[in-house]
Amino acid sequence: MPSLQTALPPELANNVIRLYRECLRRAKYIGHQQQNTPLVVDMVRQQFKKHMHETDPEKIQKLKDDAARGLINHMVHESEKLSGRKFSQSS
Repeated sequence: MPSLQTALPPELANNVIRLYRECLRRAKYIGHQQQNTPLVVDMVRQQFKKHMHETDPEKIQKLKDDAARGLINHMVHESEKLSGRKFSQSS
């Protein structure tokens, strides 16, 4: 399965710290909209902290892909809200 990170800018996809910061930024945005910022931000921090000492390159790539998937899903969701049309097909 190809990496999802190709959908993100390379300066974000190739750097875990920047990926983490972008995930936190999105978490703060979502939390602010739903009035639960500390909870959402803490969930993101816990996931990154839990896997902080991972050394297996394949597992690291999977975790980075998961983070990228979350960012992409949020961007698609926000685009759908702004444009008023659906981009994804749901069954």
